Amino acid sequence: MIHSVPALRQAEPYEMIVRRSPPHLRPYALGAAGFRTRTAADARMLPLNAATLIVDFTGMSPIVTGPRATATFAVHTPWRHGMAVGLTPAGMSGLTGAPVREVAGATVPLADLLGARAEELAGRLGESASWDERFALLWERLTAWLCPGPGRDHLIMRAWWRLQAPDCPRTIAGLAAELGVSRRYVELGFRRVVGLSPKTVARIARFQRTVDSWRRPSATLDAALSCGFADQPHLTREVRAMSRLTPAQLFAFVQDTGRLAE
Repeated sequence: MIHSVPALRQAEPYEMIVRRSPPHLRPYALGAAGFRTRTAADARMLPLNAATLIVDFTGMSPIVTGPRATATFAVHTPWRHGMAVGLTPAGMSGLTGAPVREVAGATVPLADLLGARAEELAGRLGESASWDERFALLWERLTAWLCPGPGRDHLIMRAWWRLQAPDCPRTIAGLAAELGVSRRYVELGFRRVVGLSPKTVARIARFQRTVDSWRRPSATLDAALSCGFADQPHLTREVRAMSRLTPAQLFAFVQDTGRLAE
């Protein structure tokens, strides 16, 4: 999952270190990343199906950005050195008590959702001596603070996870049949829980698989064709519509990422 890239190419690469969440947190946290950019810059926030909690160590108050279907631009972004964690719909509601639909397409202060714990988390992460300590602290705090609900939306969460997978059903009707419910049940459930339609969630998931396939140093531009696109024109249309960049431009941004020291 890549939350954002610089709006313009920078002289030095954007640095990042990515960690998968531990097994017991995977229904709630997709993973986390440490990041650093040496110069302030505008950011292009990419389409995502998850909420993203962002903690910056240089003075910005922690924020949460919600799911979004197209790229949005943040001018003079204050986040320059910190951490981000992707929260599934279950993770968002379990951590904050608010459904992810309430932050869809928006950016809100984390303090509005977590109260004093937001600044506590930011302070402790910033004071940690290494990335290993920061990730360990993040997993520990998420584990302590998560209060999963009764699971009444378990079918919608199953559907959400299926749409993230490369082998997901090709149609929403097919997804509904797989779950043994009606298409209308799935569509209304996604609107209620996620704030996006299931078709939109499927498009975003395919886009993010594409971006992820381009992160590897050995990746090629054509590798994305295996992410579920019918052909090259389909890939080009979707990437342009969702990121406002050509595939070659987005590929260059994703490749221009250095690795933070452990």
